Amino acid sequence: MITGNIRNQVDQIWNTFWSGGISNPLSVIEQITYLLFAKRLDELHTAKESQANLLGTPIDNPIFEPHQTDLRWSYFKNFDPERKFNVFRDQVFPFIKSLNGRAGSAYTRFMKDAVFIIPTPALLDKVINMIDTIPMHDRDTKGDLYEYMLSKIATAGQNGQFRTPRHIIKLMVELTAPTPKDIIGDPACGTCGYLVAAAEYLERNHKTMLHDEQLKEHFHHHMFHGADFDSSMLRIGAMNMTLHGIDNPSIENRDSLSEGHAQHRNRYTLILANPPFKGSLDFDGTAKDLLQVSKTKKTELLFISLFLKQLKPGGRCACIVPDGVLFGSSNAHQQLRQNLVEEHQLNAVISMPSGAFKPYAGVSTAILIFTRTDSGGTDKVWFYDMQADGFSLDDKREPVAANDIPDIIARYRQYQAGEDDFTDRKARAFTVPKTDIVANKYDLSINRYREIEYQQVEYEPPQVILDKLEALEAEILEDLRELRGML
Repeated sequence: MITGNIRNQVDQIWNTFWSGGISNPLSVIEQITYLLFAKRLDELHTAKESQANLLGTPIDNPIFEPHQTDLRWSYFKNFDPERKFNVFRDQVFPFIKSLNGRAGSAYTRFMKDAVFIIPTPALLDKVINMIDTIPMHDRDTKGDLYEYMLSKIATAGQNGQFRTPRHIIKLMVELTAPTPKDIIGDPACGTCGYLVAAAEYLERNHKTMLHDEQLKEHFHHHMFHGADFDSSMLRIGAMNMTLHGIDNPSIENRDSLSEGHAQHRNRYTLILANPPFKGSLDFDGTAKDLLQVSKTKKTELLFISLFLKQLKPGGRCACIVPDGVLFGSSNAHQQLRQNLVEEHQLNAVISMPSGAFKPYAGVSTAILIFTRTDSGGTDKVWFYDMQADGFSLDDKREPVAANDIPDIIARYRQYQAGEDDFTDRKARAFTVPKTDIVANKYDLSINRYREIEYQQVEYEPPQVILDKLEALEAEILEDLRELRGML
């Protein structure tokens, strides 16, 4: 989550582009992204250099060759504006486009149409000097910055394309605990935030994974799969994956809900996603097997149907849904919830506060966690009422002390380990047996089941209260008489 000083820096860069003649918001975002990418490449190469110098060994898989010094941010940023402009336009940008140059790789496909459109040396010089001051260590280089920049577009969210906050993505990854043998998919991947977070989790929790040749091959070429129909986002997503050391993820430009994608059914062992909640839908072109699960035009319902089709039996999913999915009364809503509960295993429903997606939207949302079984298995469902996520729930989203996320992770692990039965419905976390859910027409809203403890308040008898009011009125009248006497 971008806050404070970094937000102000991004605002200044944005305004500089506008005053320099680039007024299309998406163009601004893409040009900033290319520059941030160039800066991050140099930082990664510098880290490789430091490690090689420490070990006294050659640089492992260097990004830049010795003769390419001028292409490194730390060098060309110090050139005079004219030389800086010529070097970036004629050398650095072509280098970025061809960086992951294997024919057919995701990066190459989405970068081939990239265009450098900064018009003048003066504008490029200003922007580079500003970007140079933005710290990007230990951060999803594009996700957080893109999340904030997207909020500045007046048309953001027309197709439900709200960026998922990084801390919510990390929560979902922690709850599903990816393994080195997982095949991970996101059918609405955008900038690949979920795939990047899953890769970071694996590198953090399975440190020896990349020492095994088979697991290493799987990680770089077969583990990560994403799809979206926004080419700008896919370009940024491909850069994001490359920056995080994933050689050849499968990132495709497609509408995941449409017909003709049978090869993606029964494919993944884990799906992590925040699918669009609204937007245009070609109902006639929607895959027929999805409509069999839930006949509807609502994309949030169709995407859940899609997840069930794309998962392998035994595969698990964590996805974000609007609250309407939990309690909607239409046949499609009830049919989908019944399918999750009766035909598969619904594991958890985590209710999130309505400010979690501000500044773009105040919509109330929840995280669903379920496992495809094709044979039922839902005995009870774990609910959690998240009331704080570590940030203020207004448009500013500033860091605050209140944060339920660590508690959610700890308690869900207790639940999975069978260490607590969570039967107290007055608590923040509790379980609901399947029989109760069935009796309530598969309603999954937390308020349907949570018990609120009311405190009894005793008041004095009405006659006593009236006597006190009369006495108070008499005091006021006496004070008024004293004031009149002073005049």
